[in-house]
Amino acid sequence: MLLAVDVGNTQTVLGLFEESLLLRHWRVATNNTRTGDELAIMVFNLLELSGLSRSDITACVLASVVPRLNSEYHSMCTLHLGFEPLIVAPGVKTGMPILTNNPREVGADLVVDGVAAYEAYGGPCIVVDFGTATTFSAISAKGEYLGTAIAPGIDISIDALASRAAKLSKIELVDPGTVIGKSTVQAMQAGAIFGFAGQVDGIVDRMRKELGGKAVAVATGGLSTLIFEHARSLDRLDGMLTLKGLEIIYQRSLETR
Repeated sequence: MLLAVDVGNTQTVLGLFEESLLLRHWRVATNNTRTGDELAIMVFNLLELSGLSRSDITACVLASVVPRLNSEYHSMCTLHLGFEPLIVAPGVKTGMPILTNNPREVGADLVVDGVAAYEAYGGPCIVVDFGTATTFSAISAKGEYLGTAIAPGIDISIDALASRAAKLSKIELVDPGTVIGKSTVQAMQAGAIFGFAGQVDGIVDRMRKELGGKAVAVATGGLSTLIFEHARSLDRLDGMLTLKGLEIIYQRSLETR
């Protein structure tokens, strides 16, 4: 089975594929101080919870926005699994041309999302990834990565508000059911959920206009379910989009060997 790992700044999502079918997936907190040995313990414990063992993993593909963890996952695979992982980075054949000023600075996760969205929904398309940052990636009708808009994520925006306003505190991010809050907590929830939904609609509408027509907008990331039903511009919800993109890129890498 193929182990796919999407390392984000806040959370890491892991998935197991067999013949392109996602069989298991897990979401854990990203800890950039973990060593390869500690990562192995984490992965093997997750496997054990699912009735699997390390011998079931025959390959690994990784996309990470935390550079230090690249070498630690590489160490985990080589020392504990007996093979080298495929790390999505400049030079890896993804099948998607990157038409930005500096393709090397585009995050691996953004390219992986683009590959998966274009494969599943065609182009043009827009991927909105709700994570530590909220990113908007534009893919052309020809499957080219055109560029990105990056906004502060929902969680860090709420944290910043709570830290800078004396009478406001950290809240649970849930749908308040109304935009007119009847309490401070409800008011903050309304501002976060409906405010970010409006931001999404504004940016997606402008991207669609620049793309020259209708583009499928796909929502993914840990916080996507919070916003999806309130943003009229979002067409699809696919929480496993990045893992699917990693599997696609891994299969393409086999074709070039």
